[in-house]
Amino acid sequence: MNYRVWASLLFILLSLIAGLNASEPQRPNIVFILADDLGYGDVHCFNPQRGKIKTPHLDRLASEGKTFSDAHSGSSVCTPTRYGLLTGRYAWRTRLQQGVLDGGNDEPLIARDRLTVGDFLKQHGYATACLGKWHLGFQSDSKTDNATAQGKKKMGESGLPVGASIIGGPTTRGFDLFWGVSNARTMSSLIENERVIESVEPVDMLPRLSERAVQYIESHARHAKSATASKPFFLYLPLTSPHTPIVPSVPWRGKSGLGDYGDFVMQTDAVVGDVLAALEEHGLSENTLVIFSSDNGCSPAAGTNKLEKAGHFASERYRGYKSDIWDGGHRVPFIVRWPGKIAAGSSSSQLVCLTDFIATCAEILSQRLPDSAGEDSFSFLPALLGQDSTRQRSSVVHHSIQGKFAVRAGRWKLCLCAGSGGWSKDVTQSPQLYDMIADPQETNNCAALHPELISSLSSELKKIIDEGRSAPGNKLENDVAVKSPFASAPGER
Repeated sequence: MNYRVWASLLFILLSLIAGLNASEPQRPNIVFILADDLGYGDVHCFNPQRGKIKTPHLDRLASEGKTFSDAHSGSSVCTPTRYGLLTGRYAWRTRLQQGVLDGGNDEPLIARDRLTVGDFLKQHGYATACLGKWHLGFQSDSKTDNATAQGKKKMGESGLPVGASIIGGPTTRGFDLFWGVSNARTMSSLIENERVIESVEPVDMLPRLSERAVQYIESHARHAKSATASKPFFLYLPLTSPHTPIVPSVPWRGKSGLGDYGDFVMQTDAVVGDVLAALEEHGLSENTLVIFSSDNGCSPAAGTNKLEKAGHFASERYRGYKSDIWDGGHRVPFIVRWPGKIAAGSSSSQLVCLTDFIATCAEILSQRLPDSAGEDSFSFLPALLGQDSTRQRSSVVHHSIQGKFAVRAGRWKLCLCAGSGGWSKDVTQSPQLYDMIADPQETNNCAALHPELISSLSSELKKIIDEGRSAPGNKLENDVAVKSPFASAPGER
């Protein structure tokens, strides 16, 4: 074979390779910032009429991306929402069917063989980091036990000693790097990967976390410039704020005019600004998908009664707060920016849940999740891109701190408990049926008028529980038997 033939074949081969590379799906960097106990109405662009806290960086993110007005956390409290976000599965399918983990020395809630979004993205070439609050359980080699930790009354005072090793933490659940804390009660123990590296004051945690996130972005940018083929990164940034202890640092005290909570929300917003600035400084903004949300509604510990008297409604028009089955407990701010892909300043009223994140990542990469993963995850990528889809979720299951259930489908929401199912003391007859279009405040219980809707929504919830999934796929088993949600609704099966 002569030289010209060899040259022609080589040219064809290189052209084919180039064509394959060009057809590969784009792999954007992904940053998911999760606030802790931030209410839907705490972000000004979601609550311009009844919100008094300034959030300029989140407002900017919204103006450059898309807001979702009907987004929900998987639960009205912390641990189960974080489980759902990382696994695409409702946490009530596990052993944790009410409350949260203690955070001191817990068996990991995420099973070792369960695929997380970190695992999935690593399999597709991503570097992964979790910086912030974990609260999904790990054990340690320390003699500190839960009883000791619970005995410390001051939030953030208890924790593991410096040098203690952790077992079953984030680096065993899909993350190359972990830098952060377990939860608010153990915030004094700063962990890097598998070891407690120092003891910190709670007031210093948020500034340190912001600094560490910026450092991670800078490090990745430096590596990208020096490497011939750099990895995209997934940064999961679960903030420790504005959860208690509500401790704004000195530069932020008095900024909001609404007390410590308002100041802490403004400081939380500033962390978002730091992350966005780092992405922009290092030329990463254009190819980075940024998502911002919260793990549940605002906590009454923020002083919600006082805030409302001052004209700030952290749940906007919605009823209830953190812990509750009503929408104030789990309707969360949800903002997504992806330049060149998502129309700036756009909005969506599509029903989404934080469990939908892993399916969305899979569709972005043109991949399919295993049948045993993401059981309650529906991709919202078409909604991001402004496309119609027949695969969006048609219903969502809500869950309160007491383990009470509600199911929402279309405009109708059925709550299978009397009252809030959480900390709010309002009493409402069970079952509760609300028209979320006509009555988003959930004040007019229509249960007596629509027995047929109660029956159909109950059947929908029963199917979701019994099938072990709500997303399409083969029937699966829940980890343990799920306590019947119908026991507290007289006359229901």
